[in-house]
Amino acid sequence: MPSVTEQLSAVVEKTERLIELCGALQEENDLLKLENQSLHTALNASKDKTKDVEEKLRVLKVARSFSDTNEKSLDIKQKINEFVREIDKCIVLLKK
Repeated sequence: MPSVTEQLSAVVEKTERLIELCGALQEENDLLKLENQSLHTALNASKDKTKDVEEKLRVLKVARSFSDTNEKSLDIKQKINEFVREIDKCIVLLKK
């Protein structure tokens, strides 16, 4: 049976190892907190970029719809002008 001194030495040695382990775990925890914070920052930046791209896409869709409408309006106006010219020609022929 080990003596009290030996038992006390063993307890002190185990306590020192636990303190070292606790310090190492604390350092690892600090590093993980920093990594977590940087990942959150990167995630927020990505979310902001995604929102910007989605807004640009929405604006582009709206602009494209106006562009299509303007082209259609021009086509319709040209057709109406052609019909008016034809009607004018018919009126002139009827007056003769």
